Amino acid sequence: MKPSNPPIDTAIVKEIADLLSGSDLTEIEVEHEGLRIRVVRAPAPVTIAQAPYAAPYPAGAPVAAVAPAVAAEAPADLSKHPGVVASPMVGTAYLAAEPGAPPFIEVGASVREGQTVLIVEAMKTMNAIPAPRSGTVTRILVGNAQPVEYGEPLLIIE
Repeated sequence: MKPSNPPIDTAIVKEIADLLSGSDLTEIEVEHEGLRIRVVRAPAPVTIAQAPYAAPYPAGAPVAAVAPAVAAEAPADLSKHPGVVASPMVGTAYLAAEPGAPPFIEVGASVREGQTVLIVEAMKTMNAIPAPRSGTVTRILVGNAQPVEYGEPLLIIE
């Protein structure tokens, strides 16, 4: 014969539920005289907010525009120029460290090997592009905030 279950006193269940809601507990289990009561709080729904997009520079504060030197040669010819500095990645070229700041370089400026000549932003990471050699900047082939491709000529140092 099957053992009979003792009757459940709803007042006890209510008291246990109140105890659970008034605490940080997520579960309570009580056993007394053959009666076992378990009350579990449902987990609170988790809301994940999407992180806001953080633009690298405010749109209202443009960097002083440095016009790229007009190239007399075709871009294909420039890629073979011995003094070309090519983009090491796909991204967006910036000629200054931040809006309102002076550009890293200008046409006619002397640069030393390792000096930052511009920044290429790729996947929200700012990558400083160093001068591969010392010399004089004779052409800047990209504009500020211009998209660039891998291997695209950025400037020429002679």
